[in-house]
Amino acid sequence: MNFDDKALLEKLRRIEALHARATTPGERDAAANAMRSIQTRLRLVEKEQPPVEYKFTLGDNWSRKLFMALARRYGLKPYRYRGQRYTTVMVRVPKSFVDDTLWPEFVELDRALRDALDRSTDGMIKQVFEQESSEAEVRDDQRLVGPIGE
Repeated sequence: MNFDDKALLEKLRRIEALHARATTPGERDAAANAMRSIQTRLRLVEKEQPPVEYKFTLGDNWSRKLFMALARRYGLKPYRYRGQRYTTVMVRVPKSFVDDTLWPEFVELDRALRDALDRSTDGMIKQVFEQESSEAEVRDDQRLVGPIGE
């Protein structure tokens, strides 16, 4: 594991601790305590609000994998119906848990992982191809171009 991996793992743990509403420094530093805190909160919410079926449509497989891992971490059971897209994830969960914890935490984790993947990809492209991975030039006027070779 390199330095960037360690920094990313620590960032992900801090995000989880934040969503666990950890109150003590020891709690904020312990991923296991954060996970248990969120699981306990979910069980309490389930007693007050019945779980409802949610359909999450994730944009890509990276996000789908992350979302399913997060849901499973909290004891939820993601599924999809036959015929649904691979990036669709269904979960039965109380609405307030989705609104207050699951979705906000997923969004932050997804952003952190995407940023890390972007940096890693840029670094690899620069090393392998000795080129930048910057975006294409944006031009003001569009000219119709025929097939290549004409």
